Amino acid sequence: MLPRFFDIHAHVNDARFNDDRGDVLARMNEYGVSAIMVGTDYKSSQGVAQMAAFSEEGVYASIGVHPIDDRNEKFNQALFEELAKSARVAAVGECGLDYSRLADVADIAIEKERQRVLFLEQVDFALAQNLPLMLHVRDSDKVIADAHKDVLEILRTKKNMAGEQLRGNVHFFSQTIDIAREYFALDFTISFTGVITFSREYDEVVRLAPLDKIMSETDCPYVSPVPYRGKRNEPIFVEEVVRKIAEIRGEDFEVVRAELVQNAFRVFKIKQ
Repeated sequence: MLPRFFDIHAHVNDARFNDDRGDVLARMNEYGVSAIMVGTDYKSSQGVAQMAAFSEEGVYASIGVHPIDDRNEKFNQALFEELAKSARVAAVGECGLDYSRLADVADIAIEKERQRVLFLEQVDFALAQNLPLMLHVRDSDKVIADAHKDVLEILRTKKNMAGEQLRGNVHFFSQTIDIAREYFALDFTISFTGVITFSREYDEVVRLAPLDKIMSETDCPYVSPVPYRGKRNEPIFVEEVVRKIAEIRGEDFEVVRAELVQNAFRVFKIKQ
């Protein structure tokens, strides 16, 4: 039976869920919400893989190393290969490039190269495992879109070699429709968070993107949607993101809801 909603990027492994994680997962099951729990380093990836393996149907994992959460974290392929053996592991990431805090580093060129190498390792790993990528991309400046341009350049090179096996999603998409279309051309999708319920900045992208190229997420416990602003976010609140997508696009809620679920199943190759 298909879920009613699919939150493709959640962090229920976060410490803010320590006191009631079981209740949060139970609410997901009750409301018919499936979700991908996302790792940001080996420890959290191990945690989400275990959570997915021992949870009810509808809980999946994405394993990887975030570009800047811990700049000392390495990608240990052997350890991640063990995690990837689980049928509930649906993606690699969140990985990518994040130039939003370059002012914090002593040498920008060295930092960019570190991130590039880390990202390439995970792209190659995703291809070897035949898994999609869960991308995290943040620019130093939205106008110049420097991180997105660098990610797109890497993906185009890999696409020329790997073809359709290279695929994935850009989580928490925050760029223009023009940048979005460059990802679409590479068979990548984009996903939106609760930010679209209280900011009009991304209305154009939501409205103009093909429906089969977008998905819904919470990025919980962060960015709770209206009417839950100020509260801890959780996967069942993804319904508000879906409602806002339908509203912005001027499309029937049930049509949008069903299509976004199907998009998640297709991109992450989850068996129905």
